[in-house]
Amino acid sequence: MQKLSSQSHGQTMDIVNKNIEKLKSIFPEIITENRIDFDALRNTLGDYIEDSEERYRFTWYGKNKAIWLSQTTSNGTLRPSTKESVNWEETQNLFIEGDNLEALKLLQKSYYKKVKMIYLDPPYNTGNEFIYPDSYQDNLGTYLRYTGQVDDEGLKMSANSETAGRYHTNWLNMMYPRLRLARNLLKDDGVIFISIDDNEKANLRKICDEIFGEENFRNCFAVRRYDKNLNRQFIDTGLQTLNVAFEYIIVYSKTKDFTFKPVYKETNEKRQNNGYWKGFWNSPDRPTMRYELLGFTPKEGQWKWKRETAYEAVKNYEIYINEYSNQMSLEDYWEKTGRKLKFIKRNSKGSGKNMGVEHWVPPAEGILRNTNLLDVLASKSVPEIQGIFDFPKNKDLLSILCSFACESKDLVIDFFAGSCTTAHAVLDLNKEDNGNRKFIMVQLPEPCDEKSEAYKAGYETIADIGKERIRRVANKIKEENPEYQGDLGFKVFKLDSTNIKPWEIDADNLQSSLEDYVSNIKDGRSEEDVLYEILIKYGLDLTLPIEERVIQGRKVFVIGYGALVICLDDDITLETVEGIAKLKDELQPEVMRVVFKDNGFKDDVVKTNAMQILNQSGIEDVKSL
Repeated sequence: MQKLSSQSHGQTMDIVNKNIEKLKSIFPEIITENRIDFDALRNTLGDYIEDSEERYRFTWYGKNKAIWLSQTTSNGTLRPSTKESVNWEETQNLFIEGDNLEALKLLQKSYYKKVKMIYLDPPYNTGNEFIYPDSYQDNLGTYLRYTGQVDDEGLKMSANSETAGRYHTNWLNMMYPRLRLARNLLKDDGVIFISIDDNEKANLRKICDEIFGEENFRNCFAVRRYDKNLNRQFIDTGLQTLNVAFEYIIVYSKTKDFTFKPVYKETNEKRQNNGYWKGFWNSPDRPTMRYELLGFTPKEGQWKWKRETAYEAVKNYEIYINEYSNQMSLEDYWEKTGRKLKFIKRNSKGSGKNMGVEHWVPPAEGILRNTNLLDVLASKSVPEIQGIFDFPKNKDLLSILCSFACESKDLVIDFFAGSCTTAHAVLDLNKEDNGNRKFIMVQLPEPCDEKSEAYKAGYETIADIGKERIRRVANKIKEENPEYQGDLGFKVFKLDSTNIKPWEIDADNLQSSLEDYVSNIKDGRSEEDVLYEILIKYGLDLTLPIEERVIQGRKVFVIGYGALVICLDDDITLETVEGIAKLKDELQPEVMRVVFKDNGFKDDVVKTNAMQILNQSGIEDVKSL
């Protein structure tokens, strides 16, 4: 019976080996004795090999280590916290508290190519402290010390000031491995939105071009930061100071397979009802602005002037139709000019102001290369966390992005979750269109400033604020919509070290070491802790249904309707093993895998015979911890 351990396939997905397997499938001739023959690869690629040292590339100090860091596996785990969760048994939403680099590694097997949309609002490089404690030697250990889960004097995070010499380098080393891992999670038709400001916008574009491919750049949205527009800022400041007016959202797709949802092909009424139109392009649908003028009533779009003003202008012969000939009807002119009417108000110079039908349908599919303005504020007050969290991301902005990218059953992830605006947007959008989108939020338990309103309100970490916001949003939706049956829950998991003791013998105290390994499960770890670590190592969805059964007096967990069966009890007899074997016929899964504790069998005879009994029932994947 093979051991399921970190030394075998107990680690997270081995990205290097997976990439080698891809190369093997494409170029089998480059593999010699299970190693890549680079000379053969060069011959295969021919003229596409670049030998010159003077070639275009984007690099910085630590880039190679950042790449290496994204390829290393994690020996950590995610421990369930049912008491902080909502509707644990049924929900398909996740909240992971922990360092997002380690969390992304742990999610690689379970969610590889399953995520439709990623939204990120990473820490902007403003010279403040970096609270993501990457360590090339021991990232998990650094995180555990940072959060006080292991004994240490504590880690002091230093400010990333411009005078430190590696101002941009530190930020790039933080972002690069995370984006590489994020790309693995995206479906082939998936898309990533990344909020950024001017400090690292150019660098973010360069690393995304490398990771996602510059051909997969889709757009750069500009998002207003303040209520005042640029002209208003000039007036108010007397040209002495000027705030940065915009933030940006960089958009990349995983492949060319991604297309934006054709939401703008719907009528204005449908857009408004579905929440696609309100607050976007600064053009809310106003049916009262569709009235008869000069014998024409627009069926779509709307006049730019109110009725009284337009009628007064017609009465005084102050408007004309730009380039319009009486030889055709207004309806024909409407079609000829691309569904626009340009009524012009004359002025003293003979030119005028367009007061025609305001209606623009941007392309719903393909690549939008220009910089577009999302006319919503980057930040907005949120009643659910009012006075607790400074400058939360605007939920309406996230709803717009979700409506662009996601169908009703898609998965959305945000691994710089903050106050969980993304989760808020997903829940609200599901409520509006009765969808079943799911989310995964990841947030470091960054301590709240003791002087902050959040800390005074009882929130010790940013992660605590995010969890509470989801609870409040869910409660509000349920209160306002008692009949709503959508998923308003979430499962909480916390990053920690593995539940399994490493096999490290103390030669000076052999007796004590052997006694410690009577059980190879760490003290203080529950069956549920071990159960979910096994799910992670097998690459199974953390929201799969789990049924608990008792077979011949021993507790047995049945995951995913028989895809995996786990028994962590002691004194397992052949009767229990035979009962597990019968589950194969009862549940009829395509493949059944079974895991026991290595020392859980009554004796060695039972352990040996267990393999034979299970193999005879068609269960070949049997492991022990």
